[in-house]
Amino acid sequence: MESQRPSLALVPPPDRRQSETALAIARGTARLLRSLGFSCISELPLPSGRRADLVALNVRGDIWIVEIKSSLEDLRADHKWQDYRAHCDRLFFAFTQDLPCEIFPEDTGLIVADAYGAHMHCDAPEHRLPAPTRKVMTVSFAMAAAQRINRLADPQGHTEF
Repeated sequence: MESQRPSLALVPPPDRRQSETALAIARGTARLLRSLGFSCISELPLPSGRRADLVALNVRGDIWIVEIKSSLEDLRADHKWQDYRAHCDRLFFAFTQDLPCEIFPEDTGLIVADAYGAHMHCDAPEHRLPAPTRKVMTVSFAMAAAQRINRLADPQGHTEF
């Protein structure tokens, strides 16, 4: 006998805050990070009140944040990325090959991406998080991942806070 359970989407629908270019960069960058042994969460709220484009966590507990830039105007208009450094071991910018690497800050890593993949243009310097911050970020990552899975399994069982 076949189950009458409705099928669930594996990925929630986009929230429409990001451009198509930014979504493509995020997809390719997440593929690269997974190939490096990381799991990723997009649009993760940070303890500072900011929201990181991509946060990646590996089995060693390393936390990387990737800020996605879809255009030169996007980079020029954004000054909040400097706050992200306090929440990660390494900070990266991900962007399309149409943007020159020279426009990005020297003390960040650079990832060139499209919708199908990405490559690490240059690694980010490491600045290890203090243990209490690492714990807060790891718990935030886990809670966000679990809540997203639960929303997929039971879309009507969750209210927005």
